Amino acid sequence: MDAYAAARALIDAAHTADPKTTADGRAAELVYAERMEAWVARVVPGASPLLRLAARCQHLERWQVPRATFPEGKAGYLKWRQSLYVRQAARAQELLLAAGVAASEADEVRTWVSKTALKTNPGTQALEDAACLVFLENEIADFAAQHADYPREKFVEILRKTWKKMSPRAHELALALPLSPGIAALVHEALA
Repeated sequence: MDAYAAARALIDAAHTADPKTTADGRAAELVYAERMEAWVARVVPGASPLLRLAARCQHLERWQVPRATFPEGKAGYLKWRQSLYVRQAARAQELLLAAGVAASEADEVRTWVSKTALKTNPGTQALEDAACLVFLENEIADFAAQHADYPREKFVEILRKTWKKMSPRAHELALALPLSPGIAALVHEALA
């Protein structure tokens, strides 16, 4: 087994420990990793094996740091997210090194997963694009249902912020998504 295959096996083993499962009984984090990799492959045609592995690390062991372990509110949320970027990046690097991936490549994955140099580092941007596309394709409806108390303007602002983080290529892909009429209306309002 080559180092990339060994790294994939270690990453996916970590994902399968997620106690949250999808409707079909699979570890939710593993399903998310598969979606991330699929989107990276669409955002960056011919994506390298290293970039595809990095995509699988986007939420690596995220379930170990529940949102409730940080203060409520926007500041607490942002601290939680930042701590996850650092933790997930370090864990990704650790698993890649354990699998025999070159240190320079493991360092690169750490940079991408930590969200370092968003907008200027192509790998970091590809992961951000994929994360935004996974959100729009698979998570936004549940997010809206969980936050039914939010005013329409708040959803529009969330979508504007999401859109700003995305590359032009991701914008093209997002506009082609088959969104529900309600969500599509919010997206169009956010882009107006």
